[in-house]
Amino acid sequence: MILTLFFTFIKIGLFTFGGGYAMIPIIENICVDRKKWITHEEMMDVTVIAESTPGPIAINCATYVGYKQKGIWGAIAATLGVVLPSFIIIYLISLFLNNLLEITWIANAFKGIRIAVGILILDAGIRMFVKMKKKAIPCIILICAFAAMMLINVFAWNFSSVLLILIAALISLVIYLIQGSPSEKGGE
Repeated sequence: MILTLFFTFIKIGLFTFGGGYAMIPIIENICVDRKKWITHEEMMDVTVIAESTPGPIAINCATYVGYKQKGIWGAIAATLGVVLPSFIIIYLISLFLNNLLEITWIANAFKGIRIAVGILILDAGIRMFVKMKKKAIPCIILICAFAAMMLINVFAWNFSSVLLILIAALISLVIYLIQGSPSEKGGE
């Protein structure tokens, strides 16, 4: 199982461009749909936790899946598997190709990859939205954050996405404090 985790996450790391957000749909497809290592709910929880903890999201997801399957050794195997391909590729590029992006066909390939990465990230967002519990306030926050990001990008305003995330977190916290926790109201 440890070797299976290692080679599964090597495959994910090797064939995914664009970082952690682009890896989410691939990790979900392999770990949830095909191998059934975790559930859809766990994947959503892991994604949220991985976003809010230090480190790349794909590494945090791989570590969780590996730990759930085989404890600390599974976590190490999955983490190494997802990190190793990128490390080796970047190392080789830095050794042999000083002016890589000056080669026209490579520069054009990266432009195409950038579009594909955007689609993968959009796919991950849509999948998470479809699976989340639809409550009015989180949906309103989501729509407002999306609209703000679109306006920031379209008009090329200099506004930190981290600040936007912090504003959404602050609004959510204020709403939570005003409404009270579900356990206080006899909820979940």
